[in-house]
Amino acid sequence: MESVIRARERLAKYPVVFAKCSKQGTLYARCVLLKEGSVKHNDCAKEFEQFKTCLTSAAKDLKTRI
Repeated sequence: MESVIRARERLAKYPVVFAKCSKQGTLYARCVLLKEGSVKHNDCAKEFEQFKTCLTSAAKDLKTRI
């Protein structure tokens, strides 16, 4: 039961984590949308890495994990 409680607490922090990375998320989404219908592997890799790094950092600041 303890693991369920911790998982719920972690999931409750997700909106805050994603809000802290809204700029990077927007840039990544824009890249994907601009290539709509023709997205290829690694087309938006730079934007994705920036978004991923931000999410990891924000989660660490909130003492949680993704």
